[in-house]
Amino acid sequence: MKQYKAEDHTFVICAYKESPYLEDCIRSVLHQNVRGKICLTTSTPNQYIAALAQKYQIPVFANPVSEGIAADWNFAVASAKTRLVTLAHQDDLYEPSYTEKIIQAANICQDPIILFSDYWELRGDQKSQSSSVMKVKHLMLLPLRVRHFWRSRFVRRRILSMGNAICCPAVTLVRNAVPLPVFQNNMKSNIDWQAWELISRQKGEFAYIAKPLMCHRIHEHSTTSELLEVNGRQEEDLFMFRKFWPEPVARLISLLYKNSEKSNKSM
Repeated sequence: MKQYKAEDHTFVICAYKESPYLEDCIRSVLHQNVRGKICLTTSTPNQYIAALAQKYQIPVFANPVSEGIAADWNFAVASAKTRLVTLAHQDDLYEPSYTEKIIQAANICQDPIILFSDYWELRGDQKSQSSSVMKVKHLMLLPLRVRHFWRSRFVRRRILSMGNAICCPAVTLVRNAVPLPVFQNNMKSNIDWQAWELISRQKGEFAYIAKPLMCHRIHEHSTTSELLEVNGRQEEDLFMFRKFWPEPVARLISLLYKNSEKSNKSM
């Protein structure tokens, strides 16, 4: 069993343009109960990002080639040198116990692949888990509340076959256990779901902490909200469901999924 410590973990904050929420994200990762390493990556270097990084003494790594979200996330993973990596999206917030609980989960695993927590939706200043999407995700993840099922490829793939219940910024990757590059550059919204599907084939554990340890912000300028507006998300959902189901079943689940995700729009 590998023993992990706080210094084995890196928060990589993925910054893009000039998000008004970036400083709050930085503060949340700085105020962890136990602290590892922190860095910031961006494909849109600017004075705003540079000033915040200087203010909080965080190293910045600029991706010299901007080729989309997947490329930015892969660059972020590569920028961390620790065994555990969390890609912190600039709009999101982390509870002070996130790193501590992730390390604890890693240390009760034999072969962790990813470790992830439950999360809050953050709309404005209000934290909530009351949306229909959140309720469905909790039901989907119910089997992983049983530690015995963390190692089951069958269980994790059945969960993923019904949708993406794993929130990307709530995930910590075990670098030497996941295939690289982690993310494929053929989608806009379901990049993470596609990654979990591939990683789910690996031998090891999907460790789930059934406690909300971060806040995922929902707002009108998020990529997910924009894709919902133009129906781009449905095409990507169908692509993913086809990985698990025959075509008629995939189309039916995709339609149900589309209707449920309407609550992702800003309120």
